[in-house]
Amino acid sequence: MTAADLRDLLAEGTELTIVCHNNPDPDCLASALALGRLAASAGVDERRILYSGEISHQQNRAFVNLLDVDLEALDPETVQNRSEGSLLAFVDHGVPGANNRVPEGTPVDIVIDHHPHESLDARFVDHREDVGATATILTEYVRDLDVELDATLATALLFAIRRETLGFLRGVTRAEYDAAGFLHESTDGDLLRQLASPAVSGATADAIATSIEHRTIHGSTLLSNVGRTSERDALPQAADYLATLEGVETAIVFGIVEDTVQLSARSTDSRVHVGDALSEAFADVGNAGGHREMAGGEIPLGLFADDAADSEVLCDLVETVVTARLAKTLGLEGVGANGEEQSEE
Repeated sequence: MTAADLRDLLAEGTELTIVCHNNPDPDCLASALALGRLAASAGVDERRILYSGEISHQQNRAFVNLLDVDLEALDPETVQNRSEGSLLAFVDHGVPGANNRVPEGTPVDIVIDHHPHESLDARFVDHREDVGATATILTEYVRDLDVELDATLATALLFAIRRETLGFLRGVTRAEYDAAGFLHESTDGDLLRQLASPAVSGATADAIATSIEHRTIHGSTLLSNVGRTSERDALPQAADYLATLEGVETAIVFGIVEDTVQLSARSTDSRVHVGDALSEAFADVGNAGGHREMAGGEIPLGLFADDAADSEVLCDLVETVVTARLAKTLGLEGVGANGEEQSEE
């Protein structure tokens, strides 16, 4: 499907509801902002961006605040019972009920995403696993449809592409460089620097420190349990850092955040697809998956809670079960079925 097909579909609608995935990141937020601008250029007056979960990562909070992104909390019933002529769009995710609170089976009009999916069902689908960011795809539409590119939109899209590709070092393609070249002249350099260097909370620093202290290494794979934390987005930051340790090719960090177990994985090992690995290990008990080099997961804590009377016991149980599942999936040597290190005696 083409940019003209997207414009024509948007022009049919009286309003557009754009749903972000749970705990949206810059790639998702920038893509939603860009799709809203595309809709406005097509004559759609009523537009809204919805999200669920939290915006807790300091870069995500800075993104929303500095760029003044207008967000609303997602009400599943309202999304499902939209008025006639109201279009529903997903950006940076694609399936109702998977990493979002939209009820399963809800009809979707537009899906634009770069994450792996077996199949996607919508009136307009642009699914490109081979590009490094969903924001790259939206940048192409902004360019091809000659949508006004102001400093806010250009900065949002360029920052999202840089963040999603870790500064053009992870999963980057020629398309990201082309998009960056198009966006560069309209970008606010000072704002881009502010987004790249936000203040880090003490709780985030504590969670990252805990991940370093509790790391265990099995060959070239590192696992770390941060225990209970209020900072969900400290996990991917910890995984990013731990993946840079000498001899480590795959880093997986997990911990308890409110009523879920959250996981974040990074890998440079050509033999490992961490998205597939997390899906194989945890898809039967939660949502997990992602790319070859970057993935995440979420497991309801109810799976463990009935067997644990207090927080310390619960953290130990989570570590045992998660480690055992990862060990089985990744074939980690020296880790028993209960997740504990095996003796060489």
